[in-house]
Amino acid sequence: MRLITLPILMLSMFSVSTFAEEHVVSQKNKSFSENKISINVGDTVHFLNKDPFFHNIFSLSDEQYFDLGSYPKDESRSVVFDTPGEIEVECAIHSKMFLLIEVKKSEDN
Repeated sequence: MRLITLPILMLSMFSVSTFAEEHVVSQKNKSFSENKISINVGDTVHFLNKDPFFHNIFSLSDEQYFDLGSYPKDESRSVVFDTPGEIEVECAIHSKMFLLIEVKKSEDN
């Protein structure tokens, strides 16, 4: 019984990670490259700074709180989104920057 359970468990872990996608949202001219994106639970968003100055991307949303800290041009910081819901993303340095990320369960597609 134990020998059968382990391969099934390993297969299920592999299949979940196989479906996760990677997305890139850049910051240029004090704006996000997108106003809104839709992703699935488990997906990763890379926040790429293309401006010649620092950005500090964060979210205070209950579903996904994060603060990526300040980082310079051509650097990227990433977040894996593990909870469904609407995530409001902003820049602590540039108050007019706003992005809405809709995180959906895979079966919601």
